[in-house]
Amino acid sequence: MTESSTGVRTRIVLGQNNYGKSDVRLFKVFREGERHDIRDVRVDVALTGDFEAAHTRGDNSALLATDTMRNTVYALAKEQLTGSVEEFGKRLVRHFVKAGPTVASARITFTQHCWERIKVQGQEHGHAFSRQVPKHTAVVEGDGRQFKVTSGIDELYVLKTTRSGWEGFLREQFTALPETNDRIMATVVTARWEYNTDELDYDAVWSEVYQQILETFTDHYSPSVQFTLHQMGQAVLTRCPVIERIHFSFPNKHHVPYNLERFGIQNDNEIFHVDPEPYGLIEGWVERAR
Repeated sequence: MTESSTGVRTRIVLGQNNYGKSDVRLFKVFREGERHDIRDVRVDVALTGDFEAAHTRGDNSALLATDTMRNTVYALAKEQLTGSVEEFGKRLVRHFVKAGPTVASARITFTQHCWERIKVQGQEHGHAFSRQVPKHTAVVEGDGRQFKVTSGIDELYVLKTTRSGWEGFLREQFTALPETNDRIMATVVTARWEYNTDELDYDAVWSEVYQQILETFTDHYSPSVQFTLHQMGQAVLTRCPVIERIHFSFPNKHHVPYNLERFGIQNDNEIFHVDPEPYGLIEGWVERAR
């Protein structure tokens, strides 16, 4: 109990809390003869549980050191990072819940860089790569017995130079934007999705989602970013029955026709100013009806 300056006695307790290790940079080379594969991943670990003694009494006796968490990621990666980061995340969760006497659950967050083999005279090189975009993201949460897995895509920059517009929108006293049925549409796709099963190949599904996002972006006239968001989500859920719902975040990367008429030059929708801010932000879930 504590007493305020006015004499009011208040009971103060510890609220929700977690701790862990962030920005663990893990790089693994799979060596099979002259042909190698790689994993390039940032890992964040967060543990939840009964950590009140450390917070309120300074008693660290039941706490795993965050340095131990870092070492664990590298040590387990030697034998247990054999496939997707999602499966590796489940193994890390099981380890941390078992290793920490007061740990109730763990959350492992991955940001994986994608690499592509360099081609030499049309042939893939066995051990030389170039880093690509986008990134493969994943979050694995659980208590060691049950898991929630969320996969995602980040930093996927897409643009089409036509077949997009913005017209028929609500106008009021502060509306100044002109309508158009032919504009550049550009955004950086951030997506995350949840599954309805534990029996799947996470890497294969990720590739399917990535390809479907690209295909859907090209296959329709877009009257709004909102319309394209729904089209993408609908296409992904149709293609990937193991996905229950998908969330998109689309910042609108504005490409504004530049005024060349003041110089006596006609701009036939060819020269644009890329306006980074402020920008529209369109977000939403597309999910299976229940």
